[in-house]
Amino acid sequence: MKKLIIIEGLDGSGKSTQIKLLEEYFEIAGVNFKKIKLPDYDSPSSALVKMYLGGEFGNAAEDVNAYAAGAFYAVDRFASFRLGWQREYESGAVILADRYATSNSIYQMEKISKDKWDEYLEWSADFEYNKIGIPAPDCVIYLDMPVDISQNLMSKRYLGDEGKKDVHEANTSFLYKCREAALYTAEKQGWKVINCAENGRPRPIDVIHNEIVDIIKEEIC
Repeated sequence: MKKLIIIEGLDGSGKSTQIKLLEEYFEIAGVNFKKIKLPDYDSPSSALVKMYLGGEFGNAAEDVNAYAAGAFYAVDRFASFRLGWQREYESGAVILADRYATSNSIYQMEKISKDKWDEYLEWSADFEYNKIGIPAPDCVIYLDMPVDISQNLMSKRYLGDEGKKDVHEANTSFLYKCREAALYTAEKQGWKVINCAENGRPRPIDVIHNEIVDIIKEEIC
């Protein structure tokens, strides 16, 4: 049975940590799986994404509209699928993805007016899953970490060097809008939302992991 499981979350949400724990869980459980991470910065297909995040089209994320930026990422996802994991997916392996087409609704949709959000969600799904032809996800898990907490975690990651943040990470007001767009999409599309903070502090990593595993068990059993 084909299974494509997506882990989403703003930068600093603990996504990489949770995916690593899931990999260990799958290995112990004997699950046939493949982990992918998008964008694929080692591939030439991510060239436009890197130019965008590096500020070559403008220093603000809003300098590239939601449809253009979504297309940049879509090209990279298509290349990743066709060259990297199509065979495993079609043979029935569980694909565990660190971001996917679902990221459009987090980082791009907020650039347009709210009355156009549903239109953008429809465009994104049709463009990627129908016209381009990459698989639609079976389960999307969104790690919901408040922006102020995720910003502190990122600053620690970069040892206080704020210049290391890309055009998304450096714009706090943009990230607040991204979180709003993510939660809107989660409700619309049935994403599983995990609260990653409590009383102004990140929740324990193992507690979040256990909640993710419970969701995964329902999806792959």
